Amino acid sequence: MSATMPAPLASLVTARVGRHQDWPFYILFFVSGFPALLYQIVWQRSLFTLYGVNIESVTVIVTAFMLGLGLGSLAGGRLSTFRGINTLRIFGAIECAIGVFGAFSLLLFHRVAQYTAGSTAAFTAVTSFCLLLIPTMLMGSTLPLLVEHRVRRTGNVGESVGSLYCANTLGSAVACFLASAVLMRSLGQSGSVRVAAAINLVAGASALVLSFIESTEGGISQSEWPDCDLHVGRTLHPYVGMLLAGAAGFVALAYEILWYHIYSFASGSRAPCFAKLLGFYLLGVAYGSFAVHEQCKARLKADLALTMRVASAIVCAGSVAAFLVIPAIAHSVQFVSYDLTLILVSIASALLGAAFPVICHASIRDGQGAGKSLSYLYVSNIIGSALGSLTVGFYAMDYLSTAAISYLLLFIGIGMAGFLATRAAPLVTRRAVAIATIGCVVLLLVPRALFGGLFERMMFKDGYHSGAKFRDVVENRSGVISVDTNEVVYGGGVYDGAFRIDPLNDTNGIFRAFAIAALHPTPRHVLVIGLSSGSWTQVLVNHPAVEDVTAVEINPGYLSLIQKRSVVSSLLHDSRLHIDIDDGRRWLLAHPDARFDFILMNTTHHWRANASNLLSVEFLQLARKHLNAGGVLYYNTTSSERVQVTGALVFPFALRVANFVAVSDSPIHFDRANWKRVLEHYEIDGRRVFDTSNLADRECINHWVAMPESEQQSSGVHYEASIEDRASLLRRLESQDLITDDNMGTEW
Repeated sequence: MSATMPAPLASLVTARVGRHQDWPFYILFFVSGFPALLYQIVWQRSLFTLYGVNIESVTVIVTAFMLGLGLGSLAGGRLSTFRGINTLRIFGAIECAIGVFGAFSLLLFHRVAQYTAGSTAAFTAVTSFCLLLIPTMLMGSTLPLLVEHRVRRTGNVGESVGSLYCANTLGSAVACFLASAVLMRSLGQSGSVRVAAAINLVAGASALVLSFIESTEGGISQSEWPDCDLHVGRTLHPYVGMLLAGAAGFVALAYEILWYHIYSFASGSRAPCFAKLLGFYLLGVAYGSFAVHEQCKARLKADLALTMRVASAIVCAGSVAAFLVIPAIAHSVQFVSYDLTLILVSIASALLGAAFPVICHASIRDGQGAGKSLSYLYVSNIIGSALGSLTVGFYAMDYLSTAAISYLLLFIGIGMAGFLATRAAPLVTRRAVAIATIGCVVLLLVPRALFGGLFERMMFKDGYHSGAKFRDVVENRSGVISVDTNEVVYGGGVYDGAFRIDPLNDTNGIFRAFAIAALHPTPRHVLVIGLSSGSWTQVLVNHPAVEDVTAVEINPGYLSLIQKRSVVSSLLHDSRLHIDIDDGRRWLLAHPDARFDFILMNTTHHWRANASNLLSVEFLQLARKHLNAGGVLYYNTTSSERVQVTGALVFPFALRVANFVAVSDSPIHFDRANWKRVLEHYEIDGRRVFDTSNLADRECINHWVAMPESEQQSSGVHYEASIEDRASLLRRLESQDLITDDNMGTEW
């Protein structure tokens, strides 16, 4: 025990701790961390489905989640101070309560969504907060309670926070890896939540049993704990500690948001990307907490100056390492898989994550009330984390580049390290400031070497060469859009169309847009979900029967790119077109009375994150309510057989056109004669699309109109160059499963 501990108290703690093993507490908090992260992944995904995946909805849902954790931390800290209370027993009861809520959570979310989906952002924020308040408060209360219990046994705050934080974070990291590799793919949302609820109940029951065992063996109760402080050395002022904890959370979460921004692009926005990134991030935090807890136990027990030196070194090293992660990724993916570069995230997050336990150790006296004191630091850390996520993800990305944000976070981290150094010793301060200043100057002098060709490197990977250059790159909070020298558009790192409507150079399959004339005789009122390059919408707006088009696009960055291209720029000034920046599903929910003759979705790849929100049974049933009599929903299946069979089973009438599928509640007649008539007179911006006096143009029209039916096509014709009726689709795809909101199709 520490030499500063009063002798009677030292003998009491030594006697009691000697009869107990620490491993049950680590296992309990490890197990507790597993379902917590699983809930976060599933609940956020479920709420995104209900309230949209536009950045506003994502922000309010994540903020509501973190706010609940913060309030729970305060409640747990307050609860830990009550005399006569068994904190371990309360922890067990809380775990059981979380499990009960988790078991019914998705049902509750969907019931509430029936009345609130499609609401304003403000109402969505309030609803999300109310839905998440109880479970997140319960989750947030567990760390202060267990820390209070552990400090009574060990007499060391830093060791207790570090070890428990490590165990809990490690459990969350394991949950991320299993969710991405197995659970979400095999069990879907409801199955994953059931697993999480079962683990909560087991953890809660185990904690209750352990608390009763402790009481029968004579464990240290609240009433036995003397009214004195163990740590009689100096500590930081509480407000200074809270400020530092908040700053540490701000920097750590801001970097996590920035890293996800980059990894999302590098992975093509695959659903497992977030879980993998979060898993490696938490793995690093867990290791950092574990490494520093031994330092707190052995060296930093009562030496505030030494603690501040260690904290300063950790924050400085962590800030530099975190800053270098993105350049390292960009320069590595040419040679290794981007998955391997996630190790760099673990290294940086280990350093950033180690700061919180050290700050707690420097700010909290070892004694009664440690749980309450921790709760203030914990809530400050959570508030800082939420502000970091909000500032970078919601605001900074609309105005600053990835490089600029990286430099900004580096300077914030170095400034924080400098402040910590001032709490150590003047000599250390001068040296630290000098070294940090030199390092920042060096990094400022080489931005081109670090960030040059950032998105080209991550996009082309092993095919990258020095001449590869995007013509345009638009970065904003909704993602990254890039355009290559051939006017091909990449949204979030994958193909997303091209600025091209030339039928004789049909590299982007524009014939599928013109085919609308064969699917509906008079599509007067049209809805387009997904504007992208605007090429398809340009075709629709100029259809001779169309009177108005509503286009819903989630990323406003496309508008600036459309403005620069003469082939589509007239769209932005066409009175027939109205553009809404919103999530497509959310827009339909918010406009229940809107009706259309034709709904077009040039849907993104079926395996991308949240793609099934526009492909599931539930979405198709929602879209069906917005069709007029005889209306047609026409969307890209991106060659997914599950997407095709889902549409064919939800609607009584279906027709596959190449890799698109048209579905309706009315018979669909593929009118080749009308298609040919419309093509021969089609005009865009006052100019004929086809010159019927030109042989090549006439042959193109005839080739399109003669598209074979699947039963008639020759063996040399790929099925996607044909049309196929519903009966043939169902026969061919009878073994395919439907896509639902719960199973999320092929995303995982």
